[in-house]
Amino acid sequence: MTSTQDWADTQLIWDYHQMGHAPQPCSVVIGLGSHDLGVADAAVHLYKRGMAPLIVFTGASSPTTRERMPRGEAVHYRERALELGVPGPVVLVETRARNTGENIRFSRELLEDAGVEVSSVLLVSKPYEERRAYATARKLWPDIEIVSASSPMTLPEYVDSIGDARLVIDMLVGALQRLLVYPDQGFMISQQVPAPVTAAYERLRHRGFTSRLVRETPHQPGAHPGR
Repeated sequence: MTSTQDWADTQLIWDYHQMGHAPQPCSVVIGLGSHDLGVADAAVHLYKRGMAPLIVFTGASSPTTRERMPRGEAVHYRERALELGVPGPVVLVETRARNTGENIRFSRELLEDAGVEVSSVLLVSKPYEERRAYATARKLWPDIEIVSASSPMTLPEYVDSIGDARLVIDMLVGALQRLLVYPDQGFMISQQVPAPVTAAYERLRHRGFTSRLVRETPHQPGAHPGR
């Protein structure tokens, strides 16, 4: 059973994961693939507001999306965007990426190959992945401005949309662990984690919200982080 303290700790981590960036016009919107079609919806919303002239959706499929998105995350996102009225020529897809680092690297390559000049990116992710996506992009694409974005949702709204409170807490704990361990492995920039957030994370780990943790082992050359 999830306790009142568990929810208080989860709210602290949820708040930390969100960057709080104000949307602004950028060269391109990049939507990071996942199980959540809300990422595609948020990218389309930004495009329709005139925040960028081009959308890139990036992502292959994973064990958690293969059944729901058999054609790959980026392809399903593109189909969603077309359903919402976005013209096909302004939606590019990158279909190889299997983790956040590859999302960034392969999207950058796609845009370079297409001759698109990029000085800034509206980086759209799930709400609790904003900070991780930002930290990864800053590491792998340091010479451009990164503006984080996601569907504007409260924690209770997000839990309702997923339908599994424990899974949501597990995902938030897992995302924070990556922010703590991936900088030393070269996958993202380091960011300061406030002491109350770290304490909340440790309490939730102790309480068993651990299904989305990665093994904290030294980085092996050529290895890539998991989602």
